[in-house]
Amino acid sequence: MAFSRTVRVSLVVPLLLAAAACVPQDGAPKVASTVSPAPAQQPTAPAAPPISATSKAPGTSAPPATKIITDLTAPRTTVGTATYRCGNGGTITIQNLGSSLRVFGPDGAAEEFAASPANQSSRYQEAATHDAIVIDGREALLMKRGSTPQTCKR
Repeated sequence: MAFSRTVRVSLVVPLLLAAAACVPQDGAPKVASTVSPAPAQQPTAPAAPPISATSKAPGTSAPPATKIITDLTAPRTTVGTATYRCGNGGTITIQNLGSSLRVFGPDGAAEEFAASPANQSSRYQEAATHDAIVIDGREALLMKRGSTPQTCKR
């Protein structure tokens, strides 16, 4: 009985220690990679001889490594614009604002569509009229109250 307990504990403890080593203890996201910044090249400046480890000037240190942190939960911050041709012969222009879209109709009127639900980037809905738009690759499905849904292609 005691031997079987010792065997179970000796198998479980290393697994728990390995799992604990993989989880960050401070709650911060892990660093994806570290990259040293490239030195800026100045074509008019004369080339300086490299500093060796033995002839290092006092008070100088190597530049700090740049940390790149990937956070997939953060909304995109880039603004992109695309024009779509719809089945009825009209065109719409969609401006991606990250967590929302601004859609310009053929008449130039703009509507704001918020992400619905808020943590995704393909389904959007306008709060006042409940109009919706679904982005799927190079296609957009525009659904307006009282009219047939339109498929628009980029």
